[in-house]
Amino acid sequence: MFDVSAGLVLAVLGAAIAAALGGIGSSVGVGLAGQSGTGVISEKPELFGKVLLMQALPGTQGIYGFLGALLILIQVGLIGGTPVDIDLATGWQFFGAGLPVGLAGMISGIHQGKVSAAGLNAIAKDATNTGKAVIMSAMVETYAVLGLLVSVLLIFGITVQTG
Repeated sequence: MFDVSAGLVLAVLGAAIAAALGGIGSSVGVGLAGQSGTGVISEKPELFGKVLLMQALPGTQGIYGFLGALLILIQVGLIGGTPVDIDLATGWQFFGAGLPVGLAGMISGIHQGKVSAAGLNAIAKDATNTGKAVIMSAMVETYAVLGLLVSVLLIFGITVQTG
């Protein structure tokens, strides 16, 4: 049986934070957009496709968080390998590497949902505003992507030191 080190526990917590915070951001963001979207389609059901697009936009932060978590779990051997007995310092590095994608995903997902909800109001008034609304919402997404990139760079920059 494998004896779990404190370093490995910290790495797993880093993966959990990446996935959980990204998922929280997406679920709140998609919920906010969905609330506005439901109002729009109750009055104009023909706009369902445009509404669905705007509601789906904040959902990507959860995917980014999942990807960050997956990369950490692969690096420490919990997926597709043998778990590595890593030291405490390396565990803290993996923990920290999960934070950028998790925090950026949570905050941007919530705010992207708010921007998507506002965009849905513009679409309800004039459906030709869809492209503008998508661009405004996608601008918030940029920061989730940057958080993912920082996490990926950190994860692949960690040299696994066994404990």
